[in-house]
Amino acid sequence: MTKSSNTTSESLLYLTDSQLRHGIEAMFFAYRGFTADPDRILEEYGYGRAHHRALHFINGAPGTTVTNLLSILGVTKQSLNRVLRTLVNDTLVEVKVGIRDRRERHLYLTNQGHELQERLSSVQSNRMRKAFKNAGPNAVSGFKTVLESMMDPELNKIYSKLREEGK
Repeated sequence: MTKSSNTTSESLLYLTDSQLRHGIEAMFFAYRGFTADPDRILEEYGYGRAHHRALHFINGAPGTTVTNLLSILGVTKQSLNRVLRTLVNDTLVEVKVGIRDRRERHLYLTNQGHELQERLSSVQSNRMRKAFKNAGPNAVSGFKTVLESMMDPELNKIYSKLREEGK
């Protein structure tokens, strides 16, 4: 982008520090709302958001490896092992040894895992669907662009890879 086109793009935004602060606050409260419904469901099981994230990404990529899940979630091996141990013991996740590489552990949701994931996903999908409907198609596209622009480059690569695999 040239300096003149960059200046033009910036001048179109007209965002003051106060407006940016309000955007940050709106994102904070939107995130609280987005996580509130699943948090109530997770509480029934004694689970937290780490369990939800693990279920979400295992559901989206059945057979994903523990190593891949570590990279997606950005947590320590110890933290993920604690979450996975609980989900396996509660028969929500099944671990299978790799066929080509027996050191790999592949993760799959059980029927119970799929049921819980569907409950969690449906409350968030309903909230997003309502918000997107109220905002309109241009806002939806802009929202996606803003979120992707906020991602660190490495996380954007992981996100893009997940989108490609999910097609």
